[in-house]
Amino acid sequence: MKKLTPVFYISFFIALIFIVWGAFAPDNVDEVLGSIQSFISKQFGWFYLLSATAFVIFAIYLIFSPFGRIKLGKPDEKPEYGYFTWFAFLFTAGMGIGLVFWGVAEPLYHYYGPPSAEPQTNAAAAAALQYSFFHWGIHPWAIYAIVALSLAYFKFRHDAPGVVSASLRPLFGNRMDGPYGTAVDVIVVFATIFGVATSLGFGAAQVTGGLSFTFDFISNNIITQLIIIAIITVLYLFSAGTGLNRGIRILSMTNIVLAIGLMLFLLAVGPTVYVFDVFTTTLGSYIQNLPSMSFNTAAFSGDRAWLENWTIFYWAWWIAWSPFVGTFIARVSRGRTIREFMLGVIAVPTLFGALWFSVFGGTGISTNISMGGGLYEVMSNQGDEFALFTLLNEFPLSAFMVTLAILLIVSFFVTSADSATFVLGMQTTNGSLNPPVSVKMVWGAIQSSSAAVLLYFGGLGGLETAMIIAALPFTFIMLLMVISILKSLRSERSIIQSDKAVLQAERNKLREEKERLKKEKEELKKKVKK
Repeated sequence: MKKLTPVFYISFFIALIFIVWGAFAPDNVDEVLGSIQSFISKQFGWFYLLSATAFVIFAIYLIFSPFGRIKLGKPDEKPEYGYFTWFAFLFTAGMGIGLVFWGVAEPLYHYYGPPSAEPQTNAAAAAALQYSFFHWGIHPWAIYAIVALSLAYFKFRHDAPGVVSASLRPLFGNRMDGPYGTAVDVIVVFATIFGVATSLGFGAAQVTGGLSFTFDFISNNIITQLIIIAIITVLYLFSAGTGLNRGIRILSMTNIVLAIGLMLFLLAVGPTVYVFDVFTTTLGSYIQNLPSMSFNTAAFSGDRAWLENWTIFYWAWWIAWSPFVGTFIARVSRGRTIREFMLGVIAVPTLFGALWFSVFGGTGISTNISMGGGLYEVMSNQGDEFALFTLLNEFPLSAFMVTLAILLIVSFFVTSADSATFVLGMQTTNGSLNPPVSVKMVWGAIQSSSAAVLLYFGGLGGLETAMIIAALPFTFIMLLMVISILKSLRSERSIIQSDKAVLQAERNKLREEKERLKKEKEELKKKVKK
């Protein structure tokens, strides 16, 4: 525990205050923090929309700019992980569990309450899937990519500590080693602790719902949920003790195999042609309407409440999660070029998410219509966590599919919690790439205890709101990160010019070789004619 920084102790103290507040005054937490969040959504919704879109534009710029050739590491370094493993890490850390939870539920919500179309119509179904693509597509992954790129660039190329405050040194210099840097890193840890704690609580509810749906002798109550949290805690603490290249890596590979297997199985037994039609049509409308959706503040329409409850909430949620996800993605992306990194982090998960929502969301809407609204009724009466299991129950081999879904959810939560302990360990030990097991165990215990206590006392909603509120200051930090990395990248113009010179020399050499071969070919033809 010798490597601990002040960030650890300050974050621990703040976490303790919020846990006690959420446990003994959950209604007060909801009221106070809910009012703050409502004020932020109404007054700063435009700021979230502009910032998220700015991150997308900056990410696209980096892909096509000369900076794209720069490596996240030394010039001769190779990627630490192969593509499949790397994508598995991205998918698991980014939003895998969210896709499982919301893959059926969110499109159904939008189908019955679209932003502008008439509910329960074909136009509503199209809007439902288009906005699901939007909320889980390019924007969130661009947000993650900006944080991850900043951390990976400064850590692996300039040997800076792997903490968020270190990425601001080009702007603020050594002041980031003092209170300002500590404040930045405390915000990161705060968002990570409560992001994962609330996810553990809600995840336990979904696993319990799946088990009670499958087995009559299992009750969907708080006791079962606490038992699930205890089991998941034991699993991820065991995994945390094995390190990144064993526990998290194996779990990530398992997650991606299970997720693809479940998706392909439903695609095969469900309305296959309809799903592919949905994917093709919605992908086109998503790309076509991306600019207008990105800048829509509902200034001239009556759907402002919908925008605040969904799009603005999601942008704040992704920004709040970005320190955790970004730190983990940065850790596993050493040796990639900036162009390769941006394309991999944004394009691949976006396409996978689009296919996922087409399969589960498209099938969900189609099945709900054939059931006369029965799927949405179950979801509304029993909880969002029952949407997936009710849908799977309508197809062949339902028991197998529900069991596979439960295993996938458990595996995702173990991996997410394990990854979070790794990130918290890094951020509270000055960016250590391999934080001590003891530190990870402490944060793992804090996460689970927070989830259990707050779930029991009903304070999870307030803490989720607290994490969303933390997104506002971190949005400013992210904008500073963009300016900081641009400033640092511009200082590498000599390297880029050198790369251009080498590339031009190689082109000239190839051109000369081509001319030589052409002359030899002509001379050979002359000899053959003679």
